Amino acid sequence: MASDVLTRARRGLDSYFGVTAAGSTFRREVMAGTVTFLAMSYVLAVNPSILGDQGALGDKGIPMQAVFTATAVAAVFGTLVMGIWARYPIALAPGMGLNAFFAYTVVLTMGIPWQVALSGTFLSGVIFFVLAITKVRERILNAIPLQLKFAVGAGIGLFVAFLGFKNAGIVVNSDATFVTVGDFTKSTTMLALFGLVLTVIFLVRGWHGAVLYGIVATTTVGMIFGIVDVPHSIAELPKGLDQTFGQAIIHLPDAFTGQMIVVVLTMLFVDFFDASGTLIGVANQAGLLNKDGTLPRAASAMAADSVGTTAGAIIGTSTTTAYVESTAGVSAGGRTGITAIATAGWFFVAMFCFPLFSVIAGSAEITAPALIVVGVLMARSLGDIDWQHLEYSVPAFITVIMMPLTYSIANGLAMGMIFYPIVMVAKGRGKDIHPVMWALMVLFLGYFFFLVEH
Repeated sequence: MASDVLTRARRGLDSYFGVTAAGSTFRREVMAGTVTFLAMSYVLAVNPSILGDQGALGDKGIPMQAVFTATAVAAVFGTLVMGIWARYPIALAPGMGLNAFFAYTVVLTMGIPWQVALSGTFLSGVIFFVLAITKVRERILNAIPLQLKFAVGAGIGLFVAFLGFKNAGIVVNSDATFVTVGDFTKSTTMLALFGLVLTVIFLVRGWHGAVLYGIVATTTVGMIFGIVDVPHSIAELPKGLDQTFGQAIIHLPDAFTGQMIVVVLTMLFVDFFDASGTLIGVANQAGLLNKDGTLPRAASAMAADSVGTTAGAIIGTSTTTAYVESTAGVSAGGRTGITAIATAGWFFVAMFCFPLFSVIAGSAEITAPALIVVGVLMARSLGDIDWQHLEYSVPAFITVIMMPLTYSIANGLAMGMIFYPIVMVAKGRGKDIHPVMWALMVLFLGYFFFLVEH
């Protein structure tokens, strides 16, 4: 009797997720989900180190344990939605780059409280959801030049890598030259350099969990030499969400300001196009695209991503989005939503391991190599920019370079949006500019002249 029930349930799951039809098996899907988790689990240490109150933000940051728990819960929820609803082997978690924007631009530079920043994240998720389930999604995708989309990803990569070099002590401030090389004889800098070299070796060797393995090895060496504290325990019950849950809703009225319009638009823009690129890229590797190159169930997949962002903001973390590390699971054979469900299961287990991850998150020299490597991976889109045509390369270059130089993703994005219509008109291609780009140009000009503190 029981075996009959299990058999019917298995057939039902197979029919819904299309495991057999995709040429896969349940065992392979679960193993692929495990590989995906190993490839992206570093976010459990890196996200609290960026958003938490024990890093650069100090008392302006979100309580560290709350960020860790929120990161894990958001990853579980968002990945389950993607796996069950959209049925893709794609995992979600708070995105790298947007968490840096949240912390260093919105909270640290603009002086916006993290509670209000969460409200901005929530609003961007709601708008994203509306765009995802309507045809407006396609119009927006067509309005923004492809070259600027590449530039935004690459610029965020340089910005994230710069944060990593700074946190490692490899790059330090200088009164004479603004920045200069740090002191390599410092124990923390030496540990970060060791971690960077080791992580790069793992990466070029093709290890799917390269970043995680690098973090583990660096932490172990740091503990042996007394640079990093030894955790008092391995696991404990999750806690801290009482400090963040619902803050995005409570402070929603404070999010309707001129500054926050730019914040929300930046979050929306980056998440929208990052999610689109990741979904198509992962689906293409898995052989799931239609013959015409379109994404099946595109509305469901994009909506799932937006739901992850909205729920993550309510829980207490920055933008939750699709992770390109999902390609690791796909390369291991993952083809259906079962892979995502398995990944969510591992994030649930990790939710109980805060004492271990807190040691890593509280040590910038350990997480710095991860930021640098992630920056390298994001900067690969530089090769997709058409550098031979100045009407594309000029705004793209300005977008890329202004993000690290002004310590702001929003500033780089805004400058690129302003320069694109200018160079296109100068080239005699004013008719090719979409009305949306003109509107964004005016908006970002207002941002620089009236909203940026001088």
